[in-house]
Amino acid sequence: MRVGFIGLGTMGRNAALNVVRAGFETVVYDVREDALAPLVERGARSAQSPADVLDNVDIVITMVFGPKEIEAVVRGAEGLLTADCRGKIWVDLTTSSPRLMRELGAEFRERGGAPIDAPVTGSVDAAIRGDMPMFVGGDDDDVERARPVIESMGEIRRVGPHGNGYVAKLVNNQLWKIHAAAIGEAMVTAKLAGLEPDVWWSVMKGGAADSFVLQHDVPSIFAGHYDPSFPLALCLKDLDLIAELMAETGTRNDLTRATHERFREAAERYGTGAGEMTVCKVIEDDAGVELRVAGDWVAPWEVSPPGA
Repeated sequence: MRVGFIGLGTMGRNAALNVVRAGFETVVYDVREDALAPLVERGARSAQSPADVLDNVDIVITMVFGPKEIEAVVRGAEGLLTADCRGKIWVDLTTSSPRLMRELGAEFRERGGAPIDAPVTGSVDAAIRGDMPMFVGGDDDDVERARPVIESMGEIRRVGPHGNGYVAKLVNNQLWKIHAAAIGEAMVTAKLAGLEPDVWWSVMKGGAADSFVLQHDVPSIFAGHYDPSFPLALCLKDLDLIAELMAETGTRNDLTRATHERFREAAERYGTGAGEMTVCKVIEDDAGVELRVAGDWVAPWEVSPPGA
């Protein structure tokens, strides 16, 4: 099976490298030409446009910043819909609007293709290792055809028909962002009350307060880099999409709105390129304390790829 990959950012580059490592003939494209080099060096072939990718593969994977970018990839002047979609599979890993993506999926299907949504969760280290949990929506037969390629990047978690993967990803990130913001308040409270951050962390794990965010992301606070591999710009994009979805469903959203405001405040103070966990630095700085802990904290982007 020939595979195309469009979008070679931090997550996409590493996911694409796992496709190449799995032995698939791979064609890659990104609007930034310099992003192609790591894949071409490992045997992938570069393409000139999304349409050029689709014309030369059986299955195309997309992973770009958000709705505006994925719409350009699909509907643009040299987008996927300008190519021959018949018999082709499109697997999208982008965090995006369920409403928009269901529209784009329907248009791809009308042209003879098969859309699958597979937004991912985890972090860049999961992308490097190839074990990202992936919220996969689509027809059963299509998912089975694409399974070997999807599983080269991560773990399939079926969520029903096409479009549901985007819903699962947004509510996943909703809880993630709420917990990330709350961790800052809890850690600083504990520190001011006499409980040191490393002790706090060790006793929180495994109890009712535990979560992926607590296990995985607190070390970035200890290290002081706050994980720039997932910048506040992405957090705010996700929170905007979550707000849009909650408005569409009419769901009460007090906690989510408060979290959204805290992330905006972090971006105003430290810039949109700052790491996601700077949402906790807001509370640190206001309290005049630091949560650094000495230790060998391996950054997410420093883990080793398979076989290294």
